[in-house]
Amino acid sequence: MINFPIKIDSNWNLNGLEISDFKSICFYVQNLPYGRNSSRYHPELVIKEAKGTCSSKHAFLKMVAEQNGQSEVKLILCIFKMNHLNTPGIGDVLTDAGMEFMPEAHCYLKIGNDRFDFTNSLSDISKIEKDIILEKEITADQVAEFKVEFHQSFQKK
Repeated sequence: MINFPIKIDSNWNLNGLEISDFKSICFYVQNLPYGRNSSRYHPELVIKEAKGTCSSKHAFLKMVAEQNGQSEVKLILCIFKMNHLNTPGIGDVLTDAGMEFMPEAHCYLKIGNDRFDFTNSLSDISKIEKDIILEKEITADQVAEFKVEFHQSFQKK
């Protein structure tokens, strides 16, 4: 993973935390609880509300990278085959529906050819890598509507 010094927008108030590099902000965000923010349109709420989803957490980290001139940090939306192997607990639901897998959307960062998942401390992108159907680079503002519409459209197909 690349690391670089960062400046954080003063409006994002890190509650006195002294975070000065990208790696530190990634691990800080990763350790915040999983949960939907009050608005999909403002990824910076991850900091204010001290929680986030795969979409909001990675969109926020993409915003930090952009503000610090790091265009090699990509925000990726993928569709993967969610199944009983990569998502424990989903097996019975899929079996009851007569399905082997369900197309699911997920967001993460990509730097070069390396993928990084900071959704939570247990996130491990290698669990879904072999089941990725497609990857699409998106912008931070696309996690609000585009991601949802893209996922729904893919499921209908």
